[in-house]
Amino acid sequence: MPRILLVDDEPAIAATVLYALRAEGFEAEHCLTGGEALREAQRQAYDLAVLDVGLPDIGGFALCRELRRERDLPVIFLTAHDAEADRILGLEIGADDYVTKPFSPRELVARVRVVLRRGRAQAEAPAAAESAFRHDPEGKRIRYRGQPLDLTRYEYGLLAALLQRPGAVLSRAQLMDRVWGDALDSGDRTVDTHIKTLRGKLREIDGESDPIRTHRGLGYSLDAN
Repeated sequence: MPRILLVDDEPAIAATVLYALRAEGFEAEHCLTGGEALREAQRQAYDLAVLDVGLPDIGGFALCRELRRERDLPVIFLTAHDAEADRILGLEIGADDYVTKPFSPRELVARVRVVLRRGRAQAEAPAAAESAFRHDPEGKRIRYRGQPLDLTRYEYGLLAALLQRPGAVLSRAQLMDRVWGDALDSGDRTVDTHIKTLRGKLREIDGESDPIRTHRGLGYSLDAN
């Protein structure tokens, strides 16, 4: 069964959520702080994280960035207030869902199921596109039309992020967070510049196609076929 990581500093809320998740057959572990969650995520892999935005040590958004440095982990945020700014920020950094306290544990479990089901469907999508791209995440290597791509660190991260969700539009903010999370002085133009150089390397292999799509005002997507 899918393994869920719950990070919330309110034991009473966590207890009800853990009970609801386990009653539905999920494996679930609870951490009180962001630091504890990072250590737990190093110990074993999780299929989804439920993160409280207002943690005492590491904020939920910062914790999301850290957890996603190693893998594209689906995340549902919990917040004690219905602040529009928090919702927008959470969605911009790639939140899969957002739940405001107080909430029904059963509703949260239902949302967990929806996010996991959506993730499985997206994970199956690249299989049909293997003739165009082959991605070796462990070796951090990507082939295009059978040819290895000579990519810089950030070019690789950018293409890998697009390959994780072929066809989906990722905003510049989402790409910045996933690829340049540790480069605080980078701006949106950084994404555009690297898209340009990445397109050039793809055209060197196949000059007739441009698999990276620009969506003005929205971001970029990848046609992996």
